[in-house]
Amino acid sequence: MRISSVTMFDQSTASMNRQQSDFLKVSQQIASGRRVVNPSDDPQAASRAVGVDQAKAITEQYGDARTSARNSLAQTESILNSTSDAITSAKTLLVQASSDTLSDVDRESIASELKGVYETMLGQANATDGNGRYLFGGYNDGNPPFVKQGEAVEYQGDQNTREQRVDSSRLMPVTENGASIFQSVPNSAGYVAEANSDNAGNVTFGGPHVADVNNDGYGDSYRIQFDEDGAGDPTYSIETFDEDSDSWVAYDPDNDGAFTDAAYTSGESVSFGGINVDLKGEPEVGDQIQVAKSGSAQREPNLFRTMEEAIRVLEKPAETESDKADLSNTLKTSMRDLDNSLDNVLTVRASAGARLNELDVIDAVGDNRSLNYEQTLSDLVDLDYNEAISEYSLRQIGLQASQKAFVDVKGMSLFDYL
Repeated sequence: MRISSVTMFDQSTASMNRQQSDFLKVSQQIASGRRVVNPSDDPQAASRAVGVDQAKAITEQYGDARTSARNSLAQTESILNSTSDAITSAKTLLVQASSDTLSDVDRESIASELKGVYETMLGQANATDGNGRYLFGGYNDGNPPFVKQGEAVEYQGDQNTREQRVDSSRLMPVTENGASIFQSVPNSAGYVAEANSDNAGNVTFGGPHVADVNNDGYGDSYRIQFDEDGAGDPTYSIETFDEDSDSWVAYDPDNDGAFTDAAYTSGESVSFGGINVDLKGEPEVGDQIQVAKSGSAQREPNLFRTMEEAIRVLEKPAETESDKADLSNTLKTSMRDLDNSLDNVLTVRASAGARLNELDVIDAVGDNRSLNYEQTLSDLVDLDYNEAISEYSLRQIGLQASQKAFVDVKGMSLFDYL
């Protein structure tokens, strides 16, 4: 077969171009540090690398979400710590105010200090996250969750808790709503006694105390009603709140009428529903003392209301025996409410701390996952420099050989021998 000069030139040029292309490809790989510079270099590896890179980007997004969640939880935990300190300070002040040696002026001074603690709590309840959103308003985080309505503080937020997805399988609450902090008590909270502020008599209570731990009780709310018999001697009756009829009914679990119009004696202990209440003093007709389970419908917890009642009674001069009884009863009720509120705040704070610890664990898992993705991407597209340098030298020699062969072929002509 006759091979023309054009054919030899074309083949030599094609061989040189191919060697030059291979040499250039290795050069690009060394310059970029990647084995797969273009998808055509390894379509399967390039396709897998896209999926791994997307998974890595999602992991990084979850990492950013965890950073945001950690900031919110850390701020929540800090505020709850300050709130618990404020409750402890308020309890200390009430214990001090309970001393019989204090004058009305002394108690008024304590009330002023208690007002400062009250305002501090209100400020903490309306704290923001730095972006203008209120931490404890639930989804309604554009307005202050706690607003003064007259002399009382009302919760304007909702009952929801803002959540954030911190991992593919974890949707974590990153804040608490204000009701769960300032208007809640732990499930273990017991009964709290409270005397009507307008009682005309001077009966004071002690307790309530648990008398029978095996008694499940007859209801969540009780009421001691004072009256008098035909001779003018004081009597009392026990009522319980019936949820079905939404009214107070006589407490008579044994159907024997034992708690209806019983004779009252100062210093005696009254028992019902597995609890005891110590009573002392002389009542007037119509006086009432309510004993309700904290957190029930008849005893809805409210930290701000507790503080307001304590401030009210401390600012009121204790001039009569009735005023002194009101002071004693209100302080006892407030101190027990503060104990329940403190337990609740500490429980919520522990929950926030547990979530912070959980974020650390998820972070560690996320970091390991990112490292695995990095290793997988490296295996798929990164360059083995030892192999690449050897390939570079080989392609360089091949290109030089093809160029030398082209020069030799170009010089081969019959006209040189004529």
